[in-house]
Amino acid sequence: MADNSGADRTGIRRTGRSASAERPDAGGAHTAGAIPDSLNIRVDLPPAPRPVMPDDEVAVAIDDVAVDPGGLAGGPSTTSVDVMTPALSGAYRGGAHSDASPYGALLAADASKTRRERVSTDTGSHVAIVDVPSDDATPPEVPETSESLTADRLIDLNRTTRPAPHGGFNRFIYEASLHLVNLGDSAKAKAYKELSARIQRRFDGGARFVPVLTRKGGVGKTTITALLGMALANARDDRIIAIDANPDRGTLAERVDRQTRETVRDVVTKAPSIGGYTDFSAFVSRDETRLDILASDTDPTLSEAFDDDDYNVVAGLAARYYSLVLTDCGTGIVHSVMRATLQRADSIVIVSGGSVDEARLASETLTWLEANGYGDLVRNAVVAINLATQGTHLVKVDEIEAHFQSRVREIVRIPYDPQLAAGSVVHWDELRPITRHAARELAALVVEGLPVDRGGH
Repeated sequence: MADNSGADRTGIRRTGRSASAERPDAGGAHTAGAIPDSLNIRVDLPPAPRPVMPDDEVAVAIDDVAVDPGGLAGGPSTTSVDVMTPALSGAYRGGAHSDASPYGALLAADASKTRRERVSTDTGSHVAIVDVPSDDATPPEVPETSESLTADRLIDLNRTTRPAPHGGFNRFIYEASLHLVNLGDSAKAKAYKELSARIQRRFDGGARFVPVLTRKGGVGKTTITALLGMALANARDDRIIAIDANPDRGTLAERVDRQTRETVRDVVTKAPSIGGYTDFSAFVSRDETRLDILASDTDPTLSEAFDDDDYNVVAGLAARYYSLVLTDCGTGIVHSVMRATLQRADSIVIVSGGSVDEARLASETLTWLEANGYGDLVRNAVVAINLATQGTHLVKVDEIEAHFQSRVREIVRIPYDPQLAAGSVVHWDELRPITRHAARELAALVVEGLPVDRGGH
């Protein structure tokens, strides 16, 4: 039975004429039960329930993961990136999903990470998992060494602790103001200290050996050896020695005020009795820079007797008491002493003059070294171009330098100096400033090519 509201039990409300209304026929008469001209039906449905997403399934925005749209189309595999934040990871650790979800096992495997990205590539046969550590993870601390405790780091510079400046004008202002105005070191003084710091680099694992060689005599090889040794000894606080290993009567000892007549031959003969540096120092001469020089044999009848075995005896003793061992080699590049010298070498210095034949012979020395298995020494070599030789003013020194730049690590020009040209005793303080600077630059480049730690090599 229908109620008065016009709705039946199906909840369908009818509007307009009822289905039982009469419809006039063609003659104007009404026929009962005819279908009305129009019928509107409205269905009232209950509102759809709004879906509520569980807290542990809330989507997390990925701001720092780049997505390549081109890689999403047409591929046979599907790539997904899941990001677990600390809040979600906590829910999986302690919530209802900790047992049923696979994330529980993954998070328990590495509880130290605050963020975990799992990139899974489903190829149908395996799943690859990549763990990315958190961006804010603190790297493990590396213990500092004692060298990190420098004066610059520990001393708070002020008027009383700041060192007095070096340099003419800055020093004058400092003294004139009764030490109240300290402008610091001049640019020239700073450059000098920086170069000294390069020369003073420390080594571990025994002495370093640096031969000075070339295939031609008369290019200033002995002079360059003395200059290099003086620059090293003047800047460093350890012991430096230069050994004259020229089997043809070398003149290295004549570059300093000689204090003994002992030679390499005497060291070989008396080696069993040398028990310390005091004993060894009796065989060397020392100049004002603290460079020790061990002379070669002076008797020409004995010079050829100094062979590779003798050199190894002398070099082995020198390695006990010195940090840097320079060797003034002879021109006989195939001599046995040369072989022993190169076997111990950590770096080499090639000396070239400023003439055509001197530069060519220096280059041929590099070629011989490469052909005999010393290619590493050639690539790490420093070439010293001695501009005091004859013919220097007639050639293009820039072209000589350009040639060696293609073969060795560094090139240094040693300028003409009257004191060096005399071929006699060299006094470091009496050299021209430009000569001392060139020698110091050569020393810095040689030191930079030496291994810091050879592990006892």
